[in-house]
Amino acid sequence: MLQVRGSAHGTALTGTLYEPDDEPPTFSGAPDDNAPYVWVCDAFYEVESGGRTQTLGDRTLQVAFESPMPRGFDDREAALDAAADHVRTQFARLGVDRSTVDIEVIEAEPQPE
Repeated sequence: MLQVRGSAHGTALTGTLYEPDDEPPTFSGAPDDNAPYVWVCDAFYEVESGGRTQTLGDRTLQVAFESPMPRGFDDREAALDAAADHVRTQFARLGVDRSTVDIEVIEAEPQPE
């Protein structure tokens, strides 16, 4: 299992990439095509009101979260590329330049059930 973390302006977003030997997520909407690599991460966007208050650098904004949308991939490189793109896209939705988002890939141990 890998975690892909994007950081910018003092805040971070982390998603999980399940590899072939990991137990992929089983919640409603999880891919069921037996993809060897499964990416799961929150998605969010800025809203005028409601949502959750977040601080991003020197800005305070309201952010609404969408349900995670798992995506399956056949190979690791494609999965990691899509994960990095997804994380950068979430920051871009909040007005952060995609090129300023630092991406880090972390080996993660599965959480006990």
